[in-house]
Amino acid sequence: MVKQSGGYDTQGNPPSFIPAGARKRPDTGRLPLASNTQVPPAFSPSAPRKKQSSRQTPPQPVQTGQPRTPRQSGGSSRVASPARSYSSAGQPGRYSGTGTPPRRPNRAKPSNFNEAAKPHKKRHWVPTILLAILLVIVLALFGCWNWANSQLDKADWLTGKANTGGTSWLVLGSDQRDGSGVGGSADDTPGFRTDTMLVLTKPSHGNSSLISIPRDSLVKVNGASMKINAVAETQSKKTLTGEVEDITGKKIDHVAEIKFNGLTKVVDALGGVNLCYDRTVNDNLSGLNWQAGCHQADGATALAFSRMRYSDPKGDFGRAERQRQVIAAIMSKASSGSAMKTPSGLQKVAKAALSSIEVDKKTDPLTLVSMATAFKAATGKNGISGSVYWTDPNHYVRGVGSTVLLDDAKNLELFDQLAAGTHAPGTVGTLAG
Repeated sequence: MVKQSGGYDTQGNPPSFIPAGARKRPDTGRLPLASNTQVPPAFSPSAPRKKQSSRQTPPQPVQTGQPRTPRQSGGSSRVASPARSYSSAGQPGRYSGTGTPPRRPNRAKPSNFNEAAKPHKKRHWVPTILLAILLVIVLALFGCWNWANSQLDKADWLTGKANTGGTSWLVLGSDQRDGSGVGGSADDTPGFRTDTMLVLTKPSHGNSSLISIPRDSLVKVNGASMKINAVAETQSKKTLTGEVEDITGKKIDHVAEIKFNGLTKVVDALGGVNLCYDRTVNDNLSGLNWQAGCHQADGATALAFSRMRYSDPKGDFGRAERQRQVIAAIMSKASSGSAMKTPSGLQKVAKAALSSIEVDKKTDPLTLVSMATAFKAATGKNGISGSVYWTDPNHYVRGVGSTVLLDDAKNLELFDQLAAGTHAPGTVGTLAG
């Protein structure tokens, strides 16, 4: 206990600053409220207190500068309001202990309540504006979607095979001529062959792959032997998809056939692509005139580069390697080229690409975006590329000619791993060694 002397404690503090716990109230002799901040008389409850219960609640300490926790007497149901301290200037703060503290400020409702509510009404415009912006964006995307979808030429390519995991695309290159004059007319080269066949696989988890199927691969349709590139013309497009499913053991989810002049349109829209080949070639059949090395190729050159095979020592297998190179160059240029960085350039490339392909009836613009990203992954450093396995590249069949006899067991095992995403990145197939 602090000892008092002449109205001051032993440390020289005036009476109003003597800790409350060391003083007694002069009127009753009872201990004051347990608080380090004295409650001004003006803030004491005006209603008479009820008689306290003989069982007294011990005082609880309150931190200085914080509002006092309301305390309820033993026999009363009335809770005292917490006291608020004020400075000598009449502003909320610490009470100095001298003078009469000001009364609580008048918090009456404004006379014009509608004026006070105006700021809250303005906030309602924010979600309205955001909603309008979102609607504009959705309508714009919907318009682009419809435009892109309207450009697609769709046909019946898919079979009823059950899903087998992952997503697989069959990408075809047809030599069917059109009215563009590129590569001659339909009279010069009647009919069509699917001379380019690629199976693009995107597993649920793992690396994407791009695998070639030789155009002369031997297949049997209804007991008749034929080369796989003739199946779509002599049988049906759906039959060709079924033959590829037999080779891979996996369902083909989507098909995209690139028309003969489609490659020319896309490469020219991109402003050309960089291609490399280590042999000098002057091939009359394909029209390729190439100096050994790397060159910037326009659309016509890229098409001839993809078609040439008789001047290649590897024949059709070498052509498949160059076709994959052209696709990789297109994907690289499309993802980083300046032609795709402006709305007009993007529309030019998109129009050229969409008008150059035929797809299955389930394909939409989102499917093509997924296919493009899978293409880029498959031709990247972590991708898997190559050809299917075969046992005899010059298997002769009477009435058919020289064919490629595939290794069915190895190919089923290969595509099982590709669909599961367990195959390591790199090159696969018989020529991979």
